[in-house]
Amino acid sequence: MANSVAAPALRSRHLLGIQGLEADEITLILDTAEAMKEIGRRAIKKVPTLRGRTVVNLFFEPSTRTRVSFEVAEKRLSADTLSIATATSSVTKGETLIDTVRNLEAMAPDMIVMRHASSGAPHLLARTCQSAIINAGDGTHEHPTQALLDAFTIRERKGRLAGLKVVIAGDLLHSRVFRSNVLLLKTMGADVWACAPATLMPPGVDGFGIRTTTSIDEAVEGADVVMMLRIQHERMQGHFIPSVREYFTLFGLTPTRLARAQPDAIVMHPGPMNRGVEIDSAVADGPYSVILDQVANGVAVRMAVLYLLAGGAEGEQS
Repeated sequence: MANSVAAPALRSRHLLGIQGLEADEITLILDTAEAMKEIGRRAIKKVPTLRGRTVVNLFFEPSTRTRVSFEVAEKRLSADTLSIATATSSVTKGETLIDTVRNLEAMAPDMIVMRHASSGAPHLLARTCQSAIINAGDGTHEHPTQALLDAFTIRERKGRLAGLKVVIAGDLLHSRVFRSNVLLLKTMGADVWACAPATLMPPGVDGFGIRTTTSIDEAVEGADVVMMLRIQHERMQGHFIPSVREYFTLFGLTPTRLARAQPDAIVMHPGPMNRGVEIDSAVADGPYSVILDQVANGVAVRMAVLYLLAGGAEGEQS
């Protein structure tokens, strides 16, 4: 890959969510990630593709996998990177989000990767900033790169997305991962099932065009992919489940329940995992688990997103 970044590119210079991405754009990202994954297998895991570009990582929520994954992706593409956490920024002194970003923009970054607790925060920045904005998770709204790396992992193992029965189970009400995955998987032709207690099922979920159930046994029956999501206590105000012990008894993914799925089913989790709450350790560490593959693939997918958005910056369409 040459230093001069050119087409192919995405239609927008931002990645704010899966919503708005067409099937051909999703396929382009996944295909590009395959090439990027090859870079990670080299002795020297670095290419000059984004040399001279500056990327700011602006995280207003705690993150390990996503933040580190973006940082590794940026460094492998030779970008100049700067990572800022809320605790070390002027936000702690009362500075607004817009003022923080405008001050960063004065230093002419090419891209800003942002995670924020408020849904829609990246969209606000995209309307006011010259930099390309990448949504690394906004409130309970979307987490597009997680959905893309999940899709990449599924396609890598299964060879396709269309026609697969994909179960997403857990705290769906507070999950941005659930929303992004539903949008992507439906766009790509998968048969999506959602499973959660009634208290953790999003309102209006029946309008998503997916199957819903409060029975984990029914959901897992014949599944090709089972994706478990954690209980997000930090976003809850009130009591949504009686106890974590009862939740695991009724909704936890155990080896017995997994036996209902297809013999070649794969088990996924975006992390962090709560072992013994939504997933049994025997499943998380078992032969069907691709959880660590998801982490590894996250670097390649985020490299692809950075590369494609950088290419789009030169031939801006929107």
